[in-house]
Order: sequence, then C-alpha cells, then structure tokens
Amino acid sequence: MADESATPSPPGGGSTLTKSRMEAISDGVMAFAMTLLVVDLAVRPPGSPLHQFLRSWPSYLAYLISFLTIGGAWIAHSGLTDSLEGVDRIFLRLNLVFLMLIAFLPFPTSLVGDALRETAGAERVATVVYGTTLLAIRLMFIVLSGYTRHTDLRQTGSADADMQEATKNFRYVVVGYLITIAVSLLFPVVAVVLYLVIALYLFVPFRAVAQELTGRRANSARPPAGPGGGGSA
Repeated sequence: MADESATPSPPGGGSTLTKSRMEAISDGVMAFAMTLLVVDLAVRPPGSPLHQFLRSWPSYLAYLISFLTIGGAWIAHSGLTDSLEGVDRIFLRLNLVFLMLIAFLPFPTSLVGDALRETAGAERVATVVYGTTLLAIRLMFIVLSGYTRHTDLRQTGSADADMQEATKNFRYVVVGYLITIAVSLLFPVVAVVLYLVIALYLFVPFRAVAQELTGRRANSARPPAGPGGGGSA
C-alpha cells in the first residue's frame, strides 16, 4: 500500500524520491560538513600553550567563515524546499551538485588555515580556491532557486523571507566574491577578512534586525494611554 503521507513529485517529474527524503539527505550533508570543519582545529607546536593557541588564528577564522556560509546556505535552502510542492528528476540532480559543493568546503577551509602560516604563494592558491568554492555554492543555490521559479514545483503564493533575501542579494554577493578573489592574488589575508564580511552579510538578517529595533523604539517612545484609553487633556 502506498505511503499517503509522502509528498508526490509533480506530474511528469518521474522521480521516486519524495521531497521529505531529499530534505533529509540535504540536512544530513550540510550538518556533516559543518561538523567536519572542526576536525582541523588544533594547536601546533612549538611554543607555549598560549602561543600555540594564538598562532592557530587562521584556522579559527576559516572555520568561522565556512560555518557561517554553510549555516546561511542551510537557512536559504530550507526556505526554498519548504516552498516546494514536490521535486522532479532535474531538481534532485541540481540539488546533489549543490550538496557536493557544500561537502567539498571543509577541504579549502583546511587549506586556508594552513596556508596563512606558510609562503605567499601557498596563501594565494588557498584563498583563490576557497573563494571560488564559496562563489560556486552561492551560484548553485541561485540555479536551484531559478529552476523552481520557472517550473511548477513551488506552492502557489509561497514566500520565505530568508530565501527572498538571498535572491535579492545575489548580484552584490557575486560581485563581492569576484572582487575578493582578485584581491586574494595580491593580499590573501585581506581577502580572508573580506570573505568573513560576505559571510556575515549572508548570515545576519540586517534588515529584519533593523525593523525589529525600529519597532521597539517606536513602541517605547509612544506615550502611555491615560485613564479610559485616552491621554490627558
């Protein structure tokens, strides 16, 4: 007997994988990639324990950037999949390419953490590979979002704030990554700092935070109501 709770794929999609299973493997891959990021964090001799800890700052910085990047990608991806009626064969394969890039990210993260303690040539190679991977993840998400927008996969009237924000910021983020990749050829450390700025831009909902703070200020500035609901004469 068929599972009636399974989300059917759209007609003509021809996929036997339900949306819930696609979401499960997506969440699992992203969670595993986020966990792998911490594996490379370690203190390296020689020196005192404090000196070893402080000298590993490139690994901490790369970890933070990659964790925020995957976290932001997961938030946007969740908003996208929540808006879908179902999935088809093309979307499943596009989604696997997206997950492949996410799973690859711990490798260039480790490269950056090691290279910033080595020669300038190693720094340039690592930061270019790192930035290219970050850019590819963002581009692949836009491909996913664009495919669902031009097919019948999305639910009617569905809208997610995080997904819409990611789509609106697309051009700025792509330009930012391209500029930063170019900067990494000359100033690798500066480029890593710029990657952090982009990751924060993608992760923190600045507009929602600003609206929340503005609303609270407006409410606190409003005079209290007088007896009977009206102000004093």
